[in-house]
Amino acid sequence: MLLIHCPYCDKELPELEFAYAGEAHIARPVDPSALSDDEWRDFLFIRSNPRGTHFERWRHIHGCGRFFNAARDTVTDKFLTTYPAGEARPDISKLTGSKA
Repeated sequence: MLLIHCPYCDKELPELEFAYAGEAHIARPVDPSALSDDEWRDFLFIRSNPRGTHFERWRHIHGCGRFFNAARDTVTDKFLTTYPAGEARPDISKLTGSKA
């Protein structure tokens, strides 16, 4: 079972407390009506699927109910860090010791 740290409640809890909410840090279009059908499709459905560090949105559904972001390694399933929604991506190389 995965343990996930909620940055708002400051608790590490079982993954059953949380819901995955997609990729984090997606740049929203300023004027969606200006996008072509292909660009709109890409914005809505095309997401990265990296091997390694992935930035994700999560929601603490059985707790505070708030959304937050997480950096998770998709190979090991290990959460590197969690942080409040709206904050910039953390420097992962400081967390992993790599030059990623």
